[in-house]
Amino acid sequence: MFRRRRIHETTRLPDDQLQMAWQLCSLLLDYPSETLVSQLGLIRRAAGELPAYLAEPVCRLVAHLEATELSQAQRAYVETFDHTRRGCLYLTYFTCGDTRKRGVALVQLKQAYRRAGVELTSAELPDHLGVVLEFGATADVEIAWQILTGYRASLEVLRISLQEKNSPWADAVLVASRTLPELVGDEAQAIAR
Repeated sequence: MFRRRRIHETTRLPDDQLQMAWQLCSLLLDYPSETLVSQLGLIRRAAGELPAYLAEPVCRLVAHLEATELSQAQRAYVETFDHTRRGCLYLTYFTCGDTRKRGVALVQLKQAYRRAGVELTSAELPDHLGVVLEFGATADVEIAWQILTGYRASLEVLRISLQEKNSPWADAVLVASRTLPELVGDEAQAIAR
């Protein structure tokens, strides 16, 4: 039911394009701020260096944010990500819920970051999609790749939920998803569950 056809290559992007795509998604998935608004032109230009199947969704979200009053974008962001379980940006939440198992998963992610020489300084938890993408863009592509593919079902549930709500932020999650291998077999079944 949730298997989707790819309209682009199934091979992995070169690391520089992967890092660029992840960095742009990380920025766009952050709470809308004056700083983000001032960076939208740069984000659009940077997206031009990506393949069209990644650049187009980035540019759609940028255009939406440019056309939306900041306070309205902030309200929509909170309604999208802070008030619904299926709109949660915390990847382990989809697989573990609010259980002790989630605490173990968060510790494992922190340890993975430390192995890469990164100590989290943000207030966000290590499973926040924006944090994982930023980590991959700036610190360690391979470890971030492993984290994202390990939580692929969570990423896809979030993508599907945002697309069903016609959320503009679905485009950022779509881009992150499109940087990963095509879903097949057990992964597609995990999303359906």
